[in-house]
Amino acid sequence: MNVPKTGYRVFSANSTAACTELAKRITERLGVELGKSVVFQESNRETRVDVKESVRGQTIFIIQTIPRDVNTAIMELLVMAYALKTSCAKNIIGVIPYFPYSKQCKMRKRGSIVCKLLASMLAKAGLTHIITMDLHQKEIQGFFSFPVDNLRASPFLLQYIQEEVPDYRNAIIVAKSPSAAKRAQSYAERLRLGLAVMHGEAQCSESDMADGRHSPPCVRNTSGHPGLDLPLMMAKEKPPITVVGDVGGRIAIIVDDIIDDVEDFVAAAEILKERGAYKIYIMATHGLLSADAPRLIEESAIDEVVVTNTVPHEVQKLQCPKIKTVDVSMILAEAIRRIHNGESMAYLFRNITVDD
Repeated sequence: MNVPKTGYRVFSANSTAACTELAKRITERLGVELGKSVVFQESNRETRVDVKESVRGQTIFIIQTIPRDVNTAIMELLVMAYALKTSCAKNIIGVIPYFPYSKQCKMRKRGSIVCKLLASMLAKAGLTHIITMDLHQKEIQGFFSFPVDNLRASPFLLQYIQEEVPDYRNAIIVAKSPSAAKRAQSYAERLRLGLAVMHGEAQCSESDMADGRHSPPCVRNTSGHPGLDLPLMMAKEKPPITVVGDVGGRIAIIVDDIIDDVEDFVAAAEILKERGAYKIYIMATHGLLSADAPRLIEESAIDEVVVTNTVPHEVQKLQCPKIKTVDVSMILAEAIRRIHNGESMAYLFRNITVDD
């Protein structure tokens, strides 16, 4: 009688060199080899996955970094998870450092909550657990019917500030919008620095105007029920941009979770320069850096953009030397090791607050 193997394997759900870089770093830290599989696109752009080794009875970790082609990356993950499920893998755990569609986690007018849909698709494909990092909204964990470990990149970014930012004691942490104030406050308290908050027309587009409460538009319907007379809400009007806090003669460090389209960051940097900040740093976990982001950063008042390697951005770094990378493979590898060994994950969240 054959005794089934018990152990774990680590696979990459993408075969391109840029996307497998993080997977290779993680497996090197774990001291294991990357699982043998082939992921490719057919001539009609259908995704195909071939697993080249037995996974029966094993715990499988699928590492999927999300490149610019988000939808293809999602299909690769779904198809690979289902292939492993039908190959009798014991547990299938997704390691998704940047969780896609995380900004679409609220009802906006007559849209849909796509993040909830993706969570259901991953569960149906066979995933039993997810390891991710800095979800755009922590409440997204409630969309899943299985455990989600939402790791934090803040210890690595804080370490970068302390070791790589000259005279960081003369810095001030800046939130580029009121919605980012809690994260900025957490950074400021850990570094024992001051806090500034920007408010006004450069504010993030994720406002109450788009959260569904303006749908349908507030128009009095004179032909409606005669006994129904709802009060007419006044439209919001953004004030001129202001900075609450003194940034004069300081190093301004803007912190956020995602940097994608950089127009808001560039505008914030210009305002901070006008208010007397002599250096501008951007710290973010996920560097999507879409469209013309590298060129805009290079031409802006921003001195340095620091992101982690949750998303491949080597091409953008070649286009803009201001972009720097912090490696987070250490914490992802440790999370994999602890889950496989049945150890507590509490150590990875020590001194971590809800606002990080």
